Amino acid sequence: MASRNQLANRPAAGAFDSDASRIEVTGLTKRFLTPKGEAFTALRDVTFTVEPGQFCAVVGPTGCGKSTTLSMVSGLDKPSEGSVKVGGHEVTGITEGISFMFQQDALLPWKTVVGNVEMGPVFRGLGKREARELARDWLRRVGLAGFEDHHPHQLSGGMRKRVGMAAALINEPQILLMDEPFGALDVQTKAIMQTELLGLWEQLRPSVLFITHDLDEAVALADRVVVMTSGPGSVKAVYDVDLPRPRGPVQEIRYEPRFLEIQHQIWASLREEVERAYARTAGVNA
Repeated sequence: MASRNQLANRPAAGAFDSDASRIEVTGLTKRFLTPKGEAFTALRDVTFTVEPGQFCAVVGPTGCGKSTTLSMVSGLDKPSEGSVKVGGHEVTGITEGISFMFQQDALLPWKTVVGNVEMGPVFRGLGKREARELARDWLRRVGLAGFEDHHPHQLSGGMRKRVGMAAALINEPQILLMDEPFGALDVQTKAIMQTELLGLWEQLRPSVLFITHDLDEAVALADRVVVMTSGPGSVKAVYDVDLPRPRGPVQEIRYEPRFLEIQHQIWASLREEVERAYARTAGVNA
């Protein structure tokens, strides 16, 4: 059975082996059958790379296949064509060393806060007592000391997101997949959570693939922003974000001249796709 020291014996921040933490998406195409039995192409020939320790955000209009891409990187779904490689190996099932943070809370309601967070280390073989100690430490890191014995329904939305973040990071993943994790939060809480995520990511430096509809969020958090076309989704453009790190509070980053310059540049590309997607759905609903 693994000890806490064994779990903690991981590379230092930013030191993950590129063979383990690089994500390579190549020619990715995904088709589904509609309820009428017709073929529907959600993604077409998507290609991009997330470098080791890089924070990559993917933005695009609703229905462009952002979450579908994430599911194939995680191994929860398979491509119709093309490939996804993690650490140089093609993804054929659930990928080891990956944590996932969903848009909706994925907490077990019958377990306490600390019970939810400790599950990852327990599943990896850490003893119950050591897992509980590690979970309490992570809850302190996300500002939830004193709430360990609460149940999820006793917490606010922002507090539940903190629990989810602790649960996703406690195993110190080499890759962190995030599917609009803060989309349901109010503006103030969202900004606080974004800043906390940046601080925790700076400590661990996993490769991050972050799905969002919020361009400001993407620019504030990411090193690289991938812009997707309206459905079927493909990569329209990739932008490197050269804002210095550590970036500090997200509320302040958004007023920096360089942030506004990058945001305007990406929005010029993204706006066409949003308008195209809106026109298509408006035509369907007319």
